[in-house]
Amino acid sequence: MPAVALAALLAVPSSGAAAPAAPAVHVPLITGGEPFDSRSLIGKKVLVLRFQASWCKSCATQAAGIERIYERYKERGVELLALQVDDPEKEARAFLKAHGATYPAALDPNLRVANRFGFKRAPYTIVVNKRGEIVARLEATTDEARLTAAIDSALKPPTKRRSPAKAS
Repeated sequence: MPAVALAALLAVPSSGAAAPAAPAVHVPLITGGEPFDSRSLIGKKVLVLRFQASWCKSCATQAAGIERIYERYKERGVELLALQVDDPEKEARAFLKAHGATYPAALDPNLRVANRFGFKRAPYTIVVNKRGEIVARLEATTDEARLTAAIDSALKPPTKRRSPAKAS
């Protein structure tokens, strides 16, 4: 069972298989600024989508770690967006303020965005590489080390495949 649980926590395609393309995300931010559009990041940044909620105890427990990750990676080509699922704006803002969140956040009250990413419950974290491909899905309790490893992997340049050797 632990091996199955681990596989479900971090599903990264093998090097031979193409990673699935991430659906586009276009949402107004409750934290201010221009609306967020994930398409503007393709070729430029890794995207971390964090689906969380004010009523989610695990989300509250992990909030400080998510903020640390945001601070650590924001100048290294990583964009983090929190999507507050099933949260009224007042509660979402209170959650972000209570946990000192400085990363961008948006509302997803009807799970319109979350369902396109296979959301089942909060917290749920997706890592999208610079090519716009989903490279990690982390469900439920995501520790900082596991998320950091997924981000570091997504930041690495893609490995170039060698052409097969030609017979002479």
